[in-house]
This record gives sequence, C-alpha cells and structure tokens, in this order.
Amino acid sequence: MIDIHPDQARTLAAIVTQGSFDAAASHLSVTASAVSQRIRALEVAVGRPVLRRTRPIELTESGQAVVRFARQLEMLSADLADELQPGNPHPDTRLTLVINSDSLHTWALAGLAAAAGTVQLEILREDQDYSLELLRSGAAAAAITATAKPAPGCTSRRLGVMRYLPVCTPAFAETWFDSGAAASAFAKAPVIIFDRKDDLQDRYLRRFSRKPLQPPRHYVPAAHEFGEAIRLGMGWGLLPEIELGDDLDQRTLQTLAAKSFVDVPLHWQQWRYGSAVLDGVAAAIQDAARVLR
Repeated sequence: MIDIHPDQARTLAAIVTQGSFDAAASHLSVTASAVSQRIRALEVAVGRPVLRRTRPIELTESGQAVVRFARQLEMLSADLADELQPGNPHPDTRLTLVINSDSLHTWALAGLAAAAGTVQLEILREDQDYSLELLRSGAAAAAITATAKPAPGCTSRRLGVMRYLPVCTPAFAETWFDSGAAASAFAKAPVIIFDRKDDLQDRYLRRFSRKPLQPPRHYVPAAHEFGEAIRLGMGWGLLPEIELGDDLDQRTLQTLAAKSFVDVPLHWQQWRYGSAVLDGVAAAIQDAARVLR
C-alpha cells in the first residue's frame, strides 16, 4: 500500500497552483529546501516522478493523481468542519470548475449562483472538447465536457444537449447566400470563429464538401461579442438555440438552411471522491441544465 503524507500532497498541489518551488515555499511558509525534500519523499513513496521540472512545471500522471488527492482532502476537511461545527460558516472552502463559454453565457450561471452561498467558486473557461485536461491534472474538481467516458478518478453524468443553429443577418444572407446554402457559398462567406480551438463551424462545413473549406475567418473569443459580431453582419456562425430568443421571430437573424443544426452533448464530470459541497454544486448545475434539450 502506498502511504502518501498529506503535507507532501499539499506541497505538490501548492507547486502547481503557485507555479514554482519558491512560490510554493512562500505560500506554505516553509523553506524552498523543505519543499524539495517533501517532493523527493513523495516520489520515493509513489515510486516514480510526480512532476517534470520544466517551465511551466508539468505533472506526470502520478502527480496528477496526487494533486487530485490533495484537492479532495481539502474538500473532505471542509465537510468534517461542517460536521464538527454545524451551523458555522466556512468561507475558506474553494472549488474550481471548468465551464465552456456558451454554457456559462446561457444557462450554467443560474446553477452556480444557487450554489454560491456555500462555497467560493473559481470558474475556468475552456472549450468543452478540452476541459478534461484540467480535470485530469487536478486543476479543477469538476467540468462540463462533451466527453461521456469518465476521466480517471471521476464520475460522469449527462446534462443534456446544446443545439447550435447556423445563423446570419438577412442582409448577409442576401449578399453571400443568394442561391442558398451551398459549398461554393460557404467557401467564400466570412465565418465567425470563437478561437483557434473552436471546431464547431468547421464541423458544420464538413457536411457540404468532401474537401476542407477555408472561408475568410474572424476570431471573436467572447460569448457575448461572438453573437454580436454575427448580429452586426461580420459573418455567419453557430449560436446556441437557447441564446437566440426573439432573433429569428423578429428576423434580426435567420438560419442558413432549414432543419440544419449541430448538437453538442454535455456531461458533468467530477472527482469520484468529492465532498458534500461538490455534490451540492453538481445538483445545482443539473437543475439549471433542465433548459437543455
């Protein structure tokens, strides 16, 4: 049986959070030598390296598991404090979550607000196709992700489906799609992309041509501004159906093709050994996700 001392695990977590051995030493109020000794002892106990001394420092798979253990220990300590001192607030309880911009912009914030009275939340914004890496590394306790298969040490629950519609202004459609949504039009019409990780528009374009289409692109990496760029006629793009509101009825926006959409399934993944606080946040998120399809 591997015996991991809590101080060693907390030290590794501090190195990851603070970014260096020296910063971790300052945070923990110990010497840099003590930090190095704890990491060496931890690696002896684990039997393999827990980090790579690069810039920035990178965790090995074993290190990621140890950091998850440290974070879970923090949450369990908060649960214990609640049991020993019921009714007393514990404002130091912190929880880091990974949520994609569209979910945060449209529906998830209501769930977070419902849980905010019991925990301090740090929200990391990351695309749903990339959020699991932060979960695996121990940087976050839970994530909204497009992946159903649980990450190591995690559980997975289905939230629902975000439906995206390809939309643009009527004036933009008249200029670029006067003959309809065809590959030749999509190859020339400017498109709005969130950032260079965003594959959603290209996923939609692959339906129209066997060869990759490379239309002019505008990158707008903020959820509100992304929608505004489309409404201002900068290009076409995929917007969540629940974000459109009265846009389609009032004809400020129109879809490019009837019954054309992209569905993105969303799942809530969290550490298997969490805490009452984490489970409470998960319940609030699931309740907010009822607006999804």
